[in-house]
Amino acid sequence: MLVIRPAIDSDVDQLFSISAATGPGMTSMPADRSMWEARLQKSAESFSTTPPECSGTYFMVLEDTNSGMIAGSTAIYTEIGRKHPFYSYKLSTLVNYSQNLDRTISHQILHLVNDYTGATEIGSLYLAPAYRRDGNGSFVSRARYLLLAGLRERFADIVIAEMRGWQNSAGNSPFWEHLGKKFFGLAFENADYMNAVSGTQFISDLMPRYPVYVDLLPETAQAVIGKPHKDSAKAMSLLVREGFHFADYVDIFDGGPTVQCRTDDIHSVQAVRVHEVTRIENDTCLANDDAYILANDRMDNYRIVRQRARIDGDRIILGAGASEALDVSTGDQISALGTNK
Repeated sequence: MLVIRPAIDSDVDQLFSISAATGPGMTSMPADRSMWEARLQKSAESFSTTPPECSGTYFMVLEDTNSGMIAGSTAIYTEIGRKHPFYSYKLSTLVNYSQNLDRTISHQILHLVNDYTGATEIGSLYLAPAYRRDGNGSFVSRARYLLLAGLRERFADIVIAEMRGWQNSAGNSPFWEHLGKKFFGLAFENADYMNAVSGTQFISDLMPRYPVYVDLLPETAQAVIGKPHKDSAKAMSLLVREGFHFADYVDIFDGGPTVQCRTDDIHSVQAVRVHEVTRIENDTCLANDDAYILANDRMDNYRIVRQRARIDGDRIILGAGASEALDVSTGDQISALGTNK
């Protein structure tokens, strides 16, 4: 069975291996063991009954309980930008008019901003190649919305997601090569790694504060502003289906799009319902019932599964497998989200 649960210390080796597999550009999952150890500790603190006073990390893994393999990951980060600035480029239009020439000229401008300070970010979405089937990607992506709904008071009113920016077949980012590299003097993967592991101070030190005129960039760099990496296209389509939209903010390194949505407007957050477990059946008895994404809403042993169940109003009948995986019994309350999206 596939179970989503909070990451724990013993997952560090597998997560480190996943980092190496994702390659440069996925800032939230750098191949640095000490970073992973610190993140898992912070995640454990965030999943406690008392939420952290400032930023929190809710890092979860998709575990194949038959093999013990970590097949994927997903995470929620709260209060971003409070301790370390969260930088974005805001893409806007500047319009100038000359009366003498009777001509209006418009330019696209990139402004360095911290507009998402305090927002909640969802990210670190990964699925091992062997598991990229049977709707598992949607399961991992939508599972975090049960956490957003169940612990709504811990999250901001705006949720964002940074999409990995476009790279060519050689793994190079045209946006970085023609803009960021000019100011940092680093290869893309080095700058991306420093941002993930060492924080954003080097950005504060070296990034230009003046607007960047997009027209002055080569066409190859202009063309990829707001364009997601091919490996992020599916994840972005899932976010758009949930109500997220591109609001003209892009990543300062690779120009990848940042999408946003009001937390209470996310379709899956709106669709989550709480039910009382009234009966546990043999799994075969529910073979013809609908499948749901189910969460036990227990911070001491948080679990999410995708299993068939029978819902009648505020009551739910679970299969034995789901009951065991969620560690719930009759009388307990669980959150449910339909899978037919």
